[in-house]
Amino acid sequence: MAKPRIPVAVFIGGSGTNMAALLYASRLADCPYEIVLVASNNPEAGGLALAAAEGVPTFALPHKGLSRAEHDTAMEAQVLAAGAQFIALAGYMRILSPEFVGRWEGRMVNIHPSLLPAYPGLHTHQRAIEAGDSHGGCSVHLVTVDLDAGPLLGQIAVAIAPGDTTESLASRVLFAEHQLYPRCLAELVTRETSPEHLVEQVRNHALALPEADEVVSHGMPCFGIIKGKKFAYVSVDHHGDGRVALLVKISGVDEQEQLIESDPERFYRPAYFGDGWIAIRLDLGRNDWDDLAAWLQRSWAAIAPRRLAAILDF
Repeated sequence: MAKPRIPVAVFIGGSGTNMAALLYASRLADCPYEIVLVASNNPEAGGLALAAAEGVPTFALPHKGLSRAEHDTAMEAQVLAAGAQFIALAGYMRILSPEFVGRWEGRMVNIHPSLLPAYPGLHTHQRAIEAGDSHGGCSVHLVTVDLDAGPLLGQIAVAIAPGDTTESLASRVLFAEHQLYPRCLAELVTRETSPEHLVEQVRNHALALPEADEVVSHGMPCFGIIKGKKFAYVSVDHHGDGRVALLVKISGVDEQEQLIESDPERFYRPAYFGDGWIAIRLDLGRNDWDDLAAWLQRSWAAIAPRRLAAILDF
């Protein structure tokens, strides 16, 4: 059975060529996402008509007369009603409120026509040509409150040819954008359930704890205090169960039963580990890494010598 595709909303401002690239890529059999909404602050945006013709729901709301927060809230309501889990900005020229950006941290992406961090903002092609650069290009990045400064997901360099104008360079960069954006979006929406990404996230948090180290135990990445006991494992399809889970220490059977009863999809009793451990599924997506880091810290504290536990006030 094919995996369900991840629903994505696209915000546009005009013709929607990058939205079209994302949409048509989503029609390929192996694409992991689907476009469930195209929205704009410009009711005349040409991309809205294209999306509607392709059977994609659309929404338009002019921002005039509304505060930034009010407009963002109305747009977000449509995103949530459509069931979208990610937002792709494609020529959307409105600056979003910090609150909106914060709520979609790690799940909102943008494409920019320069090789960031060079030339954030506007007039990127003109600035690259005037600087005598050998290449322009495009970048896909996560959206943060700082303009065009979020973590990069991918870039393509485009040579600046002799005699190039801003228009001629822009036309070639647009081809590159149409190649880059669907690939980066596909990688982003699958990253939250990718075993490699999940293991790396656990590794980063676990090894940040004092004197933590990593080994392989029972075929799983395992984290402990150097030359000491183990406080966490990452189970990846262990014994063919198809799950990726963080295994951490808990107080005992009562807590284990309480956790499983509270959320049986997320928590389960790890085979062969006994009552003092709980498995927390990571492959369901939408992980709260601050919460998972707290689980790791608590598990680490359960085995840490007093001299180390004092470092983190345990």
